[in-house]
Amino acid sequence: MSAKPIYKRVLLKASGEALMGSQGFGIDVAVADRIASDIAEARAMGVEVGVVVGGGNIFRGVAVASKGGDRVTGDHMGMLATVINALALATSLRKLDIDTVVLSAIAMPEICESFSQRATLYHLSLGRVVIFAGGTGNPFFTTDSAAALRAAEIGAEAIFKGTQVDGIYSADPKKDPSAVRFDRLTHSEVLEKGLAVMDVAAVALARENAIPIVVFSIHEKGGFAEILTGGGRATIVADN
Repeated sequence: MSAKPIYKRVLLKASGEALMGSQGFGIDVAVADRIASDIAEARAMGVEVGVVVGGGNIFRGVAVASKGGDRVTGDHMGMLATVINALALATSLRKLDIDTVVLSAIAMPEICESFSQRATLYHLSLGRVVIFAGGTGNPFFTTDSAAALRAAEIGAEAIFKGTQVDGIYSADPKKDPSAVRFDRLTHSEVLEKGLAVMDVAAVALARENAIPIVVFSIHEKGGFAEILTGGGRATIVADN
């Protein structure tokens, strides 16, 4: 594998479920450590990395709304879950001596710094991994949308979406053995086919800003670095 990366700055989107590992809830520290080691590999190649992490392993805002609760309150609870995950991943990165900062869309200065584009670009220029917590800071937007938004704000060359499978399929391959895997798609095709890789707002935002989306398995150790250098197995969503 060539050690020369294709991208200089990327945004990694990791789901909360990925941090859960085989547990039914919460954070598997071994999994957080492995994802951190993959990020460390990317940093060692000179790639600047921003990370958005979901909160589904701890709490989903839509779960409150589906049972008659207030969606806004539920989404705020989900945002707090992403902060917990961001702190866990930062801890795993710091164990590897990777300089890491957590920036939250919701101000909580006793716990972490607040997000601003200016602060983010400063930290990236110093070689730090930046983990974005709190989603977009707004209810009704997912962490996928947060990933597309932050990618646009920092000028990321690609969004790396770490999922449970090795790319985009026509259906869930774990449920449908006849599901077809795609190597390459356009943003418009993803939207037209209704492929559940990221939510519609996130894909549309990535399309508007001409940011490719690279979908790969977060569970493959070393997979992130391999794809960064043009190898590995992934689906690339791009309009060119």
